[in-house]
Order: sequence, then C-alpha cells, then structure tokens
Amino acid sequence: MPSTNGHGPKRAVLYARVSTDEQARSGYSLAQQIEALRAYAASEGYEVLEEVQDAGQSGASLERPGMDRVRDLVAGGGVSVVLAQDRDRFAREPAYHYLLRKEFEEHATKLRALNDRGDDSPEGELTDGVLDQLAKYERAKFTERSRRGKLQKAHQGKIIATSKPPYGFRYNEARDALVIHEPERQVVERIFRLAADGHGTKAIQTRLYREGISSPTGKELWHRPVVKRMVLSDTYKPHSGLQ
Repeated sequence: MPSTNGHGPKRAVLYARVSTDEQARSGYSLAQQIEALRAYAASEGYEVLEEVQDAGQSGASLERPGMDRVRDLVAGGGVSVVLAQDRDRFAREPAYHYLLRKEFEEHATKLRALNDRGDDSPEGELTDGVLDQLAKYERAKFTERSRRGKLQKAHQGKIIATSKPPYGFRYNEARDALVIHEPERQVVERIFRLAADGHGTKAIQTRLYREGISSPTGKELWHRPVVKRMVLSDTYKPHSGLQ
C-alpha cells in the first residue's frame, strides 16, 4: 500500500469488519485486522483517533453501524485517512467503494487499505478498480459453485448442513444426513404426542415447563414459535411415528 505522507498531523480512523458467514467459515478475526492496522498506523506515524468495528455485518451494503460512525467522524473533519486491512472490508461492491472515496475526499480524507495496489493517479485508480471487479467475480463464482453443490446434494436426497442440526438430531460424519440423538428423542416424541392429543403450542409450552424439560437453548421455558416449528416441520415426520 502506498504511504500517505505529508505535512501537519496525520490522524487515522481504523476500520474492521467481518460478516457472520466469514466468522463461521474461516474465523476471520476483527482482532487480527485491528492489530495489523495498528502496526501500519504506527509505522507511518499516524495518530489513531478511533478504532471502529462492524461485527457480523455484510459488505454488500453501507448500512452498518460502524460504517455510519466512520462517516460521521470523517464529516466532523480532522481525519487524514480511514484505514482497513482489505479493500472489501469497506464494501464488496466497487460502486460503494467509489462512493465512499468521493465522499471522504470532500473532507480531505483518504480511503486506504493495506492491500491497495494503485495510487491516487488515474492509472492507480484503474488498477484498484480492476482488482475490485476481479474480487467481485471470484465471490460470484464461489457463490454459484456453492449453490450448485447444495442443489446436487438435494437431488441426491442429502441434507444441507447448517451450523446447528435440528433439535433431536445430530449430523453424521459426512454432514449430509441426520442421525437421531437419543437424549433428545424422548422430548421430541413427547411434543408430538401432546400435539396429537390436541394440545396447542401454549399448552405444550406449559406442560414442558411443568415437567422440567429444558429448551434447546438450556432455558426453562420453551419459546412457542420453536414448538410450533417443530410440530409443523417435515424433518420430524419420518421419525415421529405420528404421521
């Protein structure tokens, strides 16, 4: 990344972002990003005004609490540069990145990422723009491959594993099928028998509470929407014996 050296005080705002998917898939760390930004700011002689983080926020939109804070700080004046570890931490859409850059320029603030390859020249902007489009293409390719992979699993009768299996089940070793989890099977069976006897979700919730059966989150009281989803879900029907 090119250095932003000049006269007068150099003040920086550090920005880090990670989406929920990135956290689950790769453990992409906010702390790691901030650490790298602190090191760069120190090496370039920047005074860090504030460290702003967006946890669990997608880069597909600018509607993020942290980014709103960054924009407010820039609008207040006195910010030389806003730093992020990667360009896509600011935004995943090149148009949004361009919008931020132009907005910050009105307040004499630079938008910089540690993986920038260009500079402020037209040629440098072109280089970074091409890289942004390539990154967008790679994300689109990954998304399409993931979609087709899930579709193929569905055609083969396999399940699409999420971060947590439905209550009463565990994933098999290949994570493409559900296996009954015996300690929870009896609770599921109890819920379905109550439903078959004509009990509504409120009555089932009350009965489970009185019988001291903990909810999937470990709390004493079951949420009625959880009970309703279980009773209506096709996932349990092949195993309930109550079809």
